[in-house]
Amino acid sequence: MATTAVTAPRANSVRLTLWILLTVYVFNFIDRQIVNILAEPIARDLDLNDTQIGLMTGLAFALFYTVLGIPIARFADRPTTNRPRLIAVALALWSAMTALCGLAQNFWQLLLARIGVGVGEAGCTPPAHSLIADIVPPEKRSSALAFYSLGIPVGTLLGMLIGGMLADYVGWREAFVIVGLPGVMLALVLWFVLRDPRRSDAAAILRAKNPPPVLPLGQALGEVMGSRAFLLLLCAGSAASFLAYGKTTWTTIFFQRTHDLSPGQVGLWFGVIAGIGGMMGTWLGGYLADRFGAKNRRHVLTAPAIGMALAVPLAIAAYQASSWTVALTLLFVPQVLNSFYYGPTYSAAQGLVPLRARAIAAAALLFFQNLIGLGLGPLFFGMLSDWLQPAYGAESVRYVLYGAAVLGLVPAFFFWRCSLHLDRELDQKG
Repeated sequence: MATTAVTAPRANSVRLTLWILLTVYVFNFIDRQIVNILAEPIARDLDLNDTQIGLMTGLAFALFYTVLGIPIARFADRPTTNRPRLIAVALALWSAMTALCGLAQNFWQLLLARIGVGVGEAGCTPPAHSLIADIVPPEKRSSALAFYSLGIPVGTLLGMLIGGMLADYVGWREAFVIVGLPGVMLALVLWFVLRDPRRSDAAAILRAKNPPPVLPLGQALGEVMGSRAFLLLLCAGSAASFLAYGKTTWTTIFFQRTHDLSPGQVGLWFGVIAGIGGMMGTWLGGYLADRFGAKNRRHVLTAPAIGMALAVPLAIAAYQASSWTVALTLLFVPQVLNSFYYGPTYSAAQGLVPLRARAIAAAALLFFQNLIGLGLGPLFFGMLSDWLQPAYGAESVRYVLYGAAVLGLVPAFFFWRCSLHLDRELDQKG
């Protein structure tokens, strides 16, 4: 690996890169998640059923996001690709498409705009993970990727908070436009400020002039899928993502339907709970993985396995509560526990594959996480809610969330099974 890895940049350069990538990922999740808090007013305005809500918030975005992620990752893995500029172009595209969501006059126009958001966001995380893996040593990779993953809870918090407030005061259409346009300006900053270490490091420049043969797609995927630990990690991450995206969408709707809160109130209170809990869990998950994984590599994934199992009874109690304040309070700890997996999962994925397949590994993980999680989670729970409505009415969402809470045992099991293989496979490929 010493002959192929990029020479470590200076500490200041690493910090700048991480902070800029975190900011981009925050914008990524603001634009991705704002539709959840706006779903109920959109549904009322455009007369959508719960299945259409699930399709709009999940599958329409995820299908294109996941399919395009693989070829974009292949492009990012090429030695001559400027990864920061690739991310900048993607950021400008998804931000512009977010703004266009506010101009939609019917379900199909909104669906097409959401597809555009997915196309743009496909160019963010695979090159970002590859870039981070190049500039930080393996023993700090979990913490670095957990820091980047803070964009998920921070972006979710801001998306809910800003989106909910804008929905209450100016309307859902204006909310999309106001949130989308700043990302185009950030893309310009990213284009001119961030540098790819492969284009400044002397050894990297030499490799760019005489690049090693690019792994054929089949061989690259074979390297990724040939790891038993990686396959178990795919199962764990996909199940966790399925529940996370499904619960986030329908928990926001649950508080509006069952507890009669406005989008602004849900955006504020649930956004704060989900955001702060997610930030704490994401940071703590990375810290625990680096600290205990240094002693025994299987413990990189111990915290996610235990955390998701412990979250089940607390989540059930939260959805059962008759008071919205009690429900939100009880949801805080599950939000922390269910967020342990972000940094360790992405870190393990980068450590289980060769250097030249890192972006492909990230794209493969994101493919399954987002197609199964973001694509099918909100849609499946929406279809289930429609199916239960004749029996339970508006309370159908509560019963859907009971089931989602219990299913948290599934990713807990797969994280535990994956951890048993890490001693043998982690960071063993150059």
